[in-house]
Amino acid sequence: MIILEQSISTRFNSLEPTFNEKSRRIWAAAEAQAVGRGGVAMVYRATGISRNTIYQGIKELENPQKLQDQLTRTRKSGGGRKKTVDVNPEVRIALEFLVEPITRGDPESPLRWTCKSLRNLAEELKDQGYSVSHRMVGELFHEMGYSLQANRKTSEGKQHPDRNLQFEFINLLVEENLKKGNPVISVDAKKKELVGNFKNIGREWHPKGAPEQVNVYDFLSVAKGRATPYGVYDIGKDEGWVNVEVDKDTAVFAVESIRRWWDTMGQANYPEATELIITADGGGSNGSRIRLWKTQLQDFCNEIRIPISVSHFPPGTSKWNKIEHRLFSFISMNWRGKPLTSFETILNLISSTTTKRGLTVRAEIDLNKYPKGIKISDTQMRLLAISRNEFHGEWNYTLHPQPILNL
Repeated sequence: MIILEQSISTRFNSLEPTFNEKSRRIWAAAEAQAVGRGGVAMVYRATGISRNTIYQGIKELENPQKLQDQLTRTRKSGGGRKKTVDVNPEVRIALEFLVEPITRGDPESPLRWTCKSLRNLAEELKDQGYSVSHRMVGELFHEMGYSLQANRKTSEGKQHPDRNLQFEFINLLVEENLKKGNPVISVDAKKKELVGNFKNIGREWHPKGAPEQVNVYDFLSVAKGRATPYGVYDIGKDEGWVNVEVDKDTAVFAVESIRRWWDTMGQANYPEATELIITADGGGSNGSRIRLWKTQLQDFCNEIRIPISVSHFPPGTSKWNKIEHRLFSFISMNWRGKPLTSFETILNLISSTTTKRGLTVRAEIDLNKYPKGIKISDTQMRLLAISRNEFHGEWNYTLHPQPILNL
């Protein structure tokens, strides 16, 4: 029975683009009759076509002459009941808010999936006042770039017991500050890239038999350098800022990248901001345990004179950071198959990254030197104007502007 149901589903997916409303109903009815007992339920499970629609098709099949007359007529373009999403576009936004805190997938891929079933999500949307079906939720997911899969356990190594509570904490912090009109940014460093005529994963169109020629080996000695893009993604504005450094990825570089975003875009976009919210991974140059990261943020906080609140994702959960699938994934898609032959090429490819959603990106080269090995003493840490949240203060903390000393 399972094989038969899968076969019906495969045929439906192949034929669906050719159906109009009537032919879709008649095809479903014919499939149900061919199965026999239980056929209506099986076709419903395989295609999502409602049982009432299938029964209506069966009645029509029982009257061939009337059916022939009906098939010669089709509904006028634009006729029929409007979809809920056309009448109320907010349903798409409501669905995204429901699933984003628990979406999974490769952080470098725009394709994601969710653990919640279509029916559960449809019920939650109905509780919010939206008239939707599980089938409509499925159609919206396809439009939003999701791959729908059955519930499953996933192996992600050892998980912190408060991992999900931290996700909820971050989600609430982001929602509250977006409502207040405060800037909320997601930050991270993308992986280092060799600059030169080296192979880049992916394919692009070329004349047949004439692929672009690149070096056989990726030797650093023949590279023009290494580029580390540090990204700042503005969640509220759907805008990206990427600072491309030519030296080392350090906490000084990370905060300098945020400073450049603020000077170039953030301050103009949020002139009335009362707080800056940063979500970041738990490791790397912006890690929760990095002392230099906090002292550099304190200096930046003193410059902009508004508090800076930071929330780190728990260990091993970087894929949930918005910048991964809202910015970096699309940059990777935009330059796939293209050798990163120069820093100018990298900047151009990053800056030309866009999405249907409306993403825009700006990029800049950073020629500063960022030495490693800077030590921060206990005394320096005690001087920080930092307040830690009662819930995991090592992950959630706020830096406040220090008093300006009159000399």
